[in-house]
Amino acid sequence: MKIIKPKKLKKGDTIGIIAVSGQIRDISKIEKAKHFFEQEGYNVIISDTCYSSHRYMAGNNDDSCIKTLHDFFLNREIDAIICARGGYGTLRLLNKINWEIIRKNPKIFAGYSDISILLAMFYKKTGLICFHSPMPNGDFSDKINDYTKNSFFNTLTGKTTEISSERKTIYNKGIARGKLWGGNLSSIVSLAGLDFIPDGEIVLFAEDLNEPAYKIDKMFTQLFNIDKIKRNIKGIAIGEFQNIDNNSYFNDILSEIALNYNIPVCSGFNITHGKQKDTIPYGINVLFNSEKGFIKFEEEYID
Repeated sequence: MKIIKPKKLKKGDTIGIIAVSGQIRDISKIEKAKHFFEQEGYNVIISDTCYSSHRYMAGNNDDSCIKTLHDFFLNREIDAIICARGGYGTLRLLNKINWEIIRKNPKIFAGYSDISILLAMFYKKTGLICFHSPMPNGDFSDKINDYTKNSFFNTLTGKTTEISSERKTIYNKGIARGKLWGGNLSSIVSLAGLDFIPDGEIVLFAEDLNEPAYKIDKMFTQLFNIDKIKRNIKGIAIGEFQNIDNNSYFNDILSEIALNYNIPVCSGFNITHGKQKDTIPYGINVLFNSEKGFIKFEEEYID
């Protein structure tokens, strides 16, 4: 598969804010994010799906989200697409996406949480390097975190070369190389049954929110029950799993994975639903050192 790298974000570019997952409950947050990006020197287009919803999802229906996704990639005035929020909804879209539109119109595409589904599938189906990144609804509307802001712009302009763990727990020492792949654990696991796993060796990164320890155990077990995952994963970088019911159990789970599969594992990365988060390129070759707690990007990820 040919890897496609989008163009760097530059001042004066147009950012499209798109809602294709959960409904936008407070549109003022998106409008505040629009103002933030404009103050930073960018033009902004907000999708119609930010202003409408069906049940708990954005847009009037799934077809409106698909049309918006296609239109934003086809629109040559839009240089980068930033998803407004996560939630739930992207899984419903996968069988209707025209992958050729994505492949032939590459541009920055970014988000996290439920958007991990699109990051994984865009990479698998088209080879497009996307970005696991903060989003307008929760990160660029109120009380913007300086670390998060700087990481976002540094990565989308090609300046970031590695990320590091600030509060690491080492479950197994070691060094691994592979494609940086993963995201929100519950979202990635929801892809089971589809052709979603990249070829070649993987450094998995994972985070989640409000999941009890037994469900985290279940989700990792489900992943490792897939032969291709067992063969390909060479290391695991753990972000923040917020609001766990039992941290002792969580540590046991990660220790067992590290021991059973004899791979380097460490936690403490700013990959999180929390306010301080790194923006990282999705699908590039990296070197992961669990003892020292860093992930080094080993190739250019943006043109």
